[in-house]
Amino acid sequence: MQALELKHYTLSTCLGLGRDANWQKLAAQQGALKPCDFETIDLPTWIGEVPGVDAVVIRAALADFDCRNNRLAQLALQQDGFIESVQQVIAQVGADRVGLFLGTSTSGILQTELAYRRRETDADGKLGALPPDFRYAETHNTYSVAAFVAAFLGVRGPALTVSSACSSSAKVFGNAARMIEAGVIDAAVVGGVDTLCLTTLYGFNSLQLLSPEPAQPYGEGRQGISIGEGAAFALLTKVQGEAQPGSILLCGVGESSDAHHMSSPHPEGLGAQMAMKSALASAGITPDRIGYINLHGTATPSNDAAEGRAVHAVFGRHTACSSTKGATGHTLGAAGGVEAVICAMAMTNGMLPAGINTQAVDAALDVDYLLQNRAEPIDYALNNSFGFGGSNCSLVLGVVR
Repeated sequence: MQALELKHYTLSTCLGLGRDANWQKLAAQQGALKPCDFETIDLPTWIGEVPGVDAVVIRAALADFDCRNNRLAQLALQQDGFIESVQQVIAQVGADRVGLFLGTSTSGILQTELAYRRRETDADGKLGALPPDFRYAETHNTYSVAAFVAAFLGVRGPALTVSSACSSSAKVFGNAARMIEAGVIDAAVVGGVDTLCLTTLYGFNSLQLLSPEPAQPYGEGRQGISIGEGAAFALLTKVQGEAQPGSILLCGVGESSDAHHMSSPHPEGLGAQMAMKSALASAGITPDRIGYINLHGTATPSNDAAEGRAVHAVFGRHTACSSTKGATGHTLGAAGGVEAVICAMAMTNGMLPAGINTQAVDAALDVDYLLQNRAEPIDYALNNSFGFGGSNCSLVLGVVR
């Protein structure tokens, strides 16, 4: 594929708001997971909650979109001068030539959960209709976050939401690249937003996938996921002339759908292998060029085992890798975008972030899993995002030297 530049990018997670806050914690090998105290949830698990979301006020003209997911989107957009960068590109190419492609899993479903508590009571005392101020289209609807962000930023090109579970905000990089290559648009805002809700936490608990302690990706005796929330955005443009040293490029995208099982990966990670090999082919590079892999690494026994086997099959055990979900929690539909930005920061800073919480790597997973940060230049990084139903996506990012 034709390489695209990440002209600007930002992220907000439980580690903090914006790139600097997140990188400081990663560089210090610190996480921000905490015992679950979200809403009315009573579960013995840990979560990653973004600070300040409840205090966000949606601008008046967009008040119909008010929900936790869109509040986090607005909060994240306001970091790192991202809005100003988008406005500059709009001024150059026109608002209708800037597309918007975002990933989410549950969107604003929390708003529906809250609305159900306020259902109206009829004359017989039976609960009935949802309250009249509940706005499904602008909140719970999966497209809500794309509609909100498009209106907030003033972009008028093609806009869509991808909801393919945990691969959602990785796959949007592919959507944007194809649209730009086809000449439909000149630039795109991509990323993802996912927020804490009762459905997600109780749902993963029903699958027996929540860990009672902070998640330990790839760890011996790992017990499952720590759910987090987060948002990340990147502005993709064509490379203009000679890319400046230090520029981060989207070099390759690989996608697969192995359809092995609705919630379990193929035990040998065949779909993951296909996605990684496709991403490398798309970038036109061989596996030995990858200096760091940000693993999907959810800390569930079966998912880590399948991904570990897939990584070993493609890269052997000589490519440094880690999962940053021990620090941020699993941000679900936002994970691909969040971890793509982490890869960009790792290349910019010349440091490979360790996977925290993990004390000893599962001996059955024959990969170079980092338990300590490693100072090392990275020319190319691979980001893995694998979702329910075998929806897999791998991204290759590179830095201009």
